Amino acid sequence: MSDQGRQSFTDKAGAALKPDSQKTTTEHIGDKLKGTGDSVASTFQPESQKSTGQQAGDTLSGNKNDNQDSLLGKAKNAVGLGNNSGTN
Repeated sequence: MSDQGRQSFTDKAGAALKPDSQKTTTEHIGDKLKGTGDSVASTFQPESQKSTGQQAGDTLSGNKNDNQDSLLGKAKNAVGLGNNSGTN
């Protein structure tokens, strides 16, 4: 089961299994938008907050986010607003 706000695994599988030659232009555009949205969501969701199923799904789909902190967390840390502001 995919995490909330993420593309479901059945949607991903359905899009991948249907040959491109059988897809309408609307389906191509929809697949692209959903894939991009899911990739962005994967990047902003830290690995530590992903369910085991979502981590496995991201690994299989190539959406694996190797960094432990989200991009938003990194940005906060860079400007001193996060947990890792560099002060001990």
